Amino acid sequence: MRMYDIIEKKRDGGELTKDEISFVVKGVTDGSIPDYQISALLMGIFFRGMSEKETLELTLDMAHSGETADLSGIKGDVADKHSTGGVGDKTSLIAAPIAAALGVKIAKMSGRGLGHTGGTIDKLESIKGFSTTLSREAFINQVNNIGIAIIGQSKNLVPADKKLYALRDVTATVNSIGLIASSIMSKKLASGAKNIVLDVKTGSGAFMKKLPDSIALAEKMVKIGKGAGRNIVALITDMDKPLGNYIGNSLEIKEVIEVLKGGGPEDLKEESFAIAANMVSLAKGADPEEALTLVKGAVADGSAFEKFKEFVAAQGGDVSYIDNPEKFPQAKYASQIRAKKDGYISHMQTEDIGICASLLGAGRTKADDKIDFSAGIILNKKTGDFVKSGEVIATLYTNDESTLDSAERKFISAISYSETKPEKRNTVIKKVM
Repeated sequence: MRMYDIIEKKRDGGELTKDEISFVVKGVTDGSIPDYQISALLMGIFFRGMSEKETLELTLDMAHSGETADLSGIKGDVADKHSTGGVGDKTSLIAAPIAAALGVKIAKMSGRGLGHTGGTIDKLESIKGFSTTLSREAFINQVNNIGIAIIGQSKNLVPADKKLYALRDVTATVNSIGLIASSIMSKKLASGAKNIVLDVKTGSGAFMKKLPDSIALAEKMVKIGKGAGRNIVALITDMDKPLGNYIGNSLEIKEVIEVLKGGGPEDLKEESFAIAANMVSLAKGADPEEALTLVKGAVADGSAFEKFKEFVAAQGGDVSYIDNPEKFPQAKYASQIRAKKDGYISHMQTEDIGICASLLGAGRTKADDKIDFSAGIILNKKTGDFVKSGEVIATLYTNDESTLDSAERKFISAISYSETKPEKRNTVIKKVM
């Protein structure tokens, strides 16, 4: 079998066979196929697309290109969730302990933030002492004992995807729905959970800016999951404004605590509860509306918050920070952003707000950048809110005063005003199943 023939076939619109796809993934993984030929194939896929069969075969082969999580030692119904990434998205840390409190086993591998999006692992590491590294045995034991464990992704998980993504990034072939779906789902399949809830963002802070593209991606991922024998649903959720009011690692942990104790902003509660309810529904076979009632009950009776504390303690975190969030270190410098005029906030360029948080130190522009856990943004007003000239709409926090000028300019430029109230957009827009 020759890579030349495979490239030619895809260039001319042909459908690759299972053996041809396996040949490509093996060559990508072991380095036997040169980058220039892989890049040529990626460009062919970008223009010609992939059939459902090709997409499933590529996903399955990538999922098995490295280590896979063996969750057979877990007693009970295992569920996982994945978000396509956004600003202020801390739903994993709310939905997972709620579902665990209701008897669902949560065995989750999460990533770090990069660019304008935050990462679950960084947020957890802002808790003093919290370890995101566990041996396989300790991971399984913790899930069996308390129902939940969240760790960083293994470096040996889906190596083929790491290589393909790096080449897609430099060959302008990232925005291929088939390749995006395969990339995401290969990691979810390798992570081992039988029940998967996908949170597919749409809007100015999402990877997919347009709703039809987000729906198409969700539909493709759900088909892959079902083709691989998983129970799977996708929620299309709004990322045309930040989720919740806090952006930044320890700030977002504070908001997680608020929600799990029964408070917090409505958009964050709505989305987190919907994700948790779907995890419960898939894993336990419960009616979705009944599952949502159970989810709200677990928050109301305090069991979800207690499960979060138990989870933090099990992974070495100092639970006193959860009981007393004021113990989290405070940033040295703060800057208030004030409304420029009377009117409604008509739009928030959410990606730019995420970049603003990164400029303050809350995120990374390069994989090896160091995170400032106390840096970030607290929003007082969001899209649809009426503001008066001079009213504080946000406060920026950092330990590096030199970042404030550029961060302030970025935030101010991200806010648009109008005399009329914009149409309200639902937080959970659509369910794909």
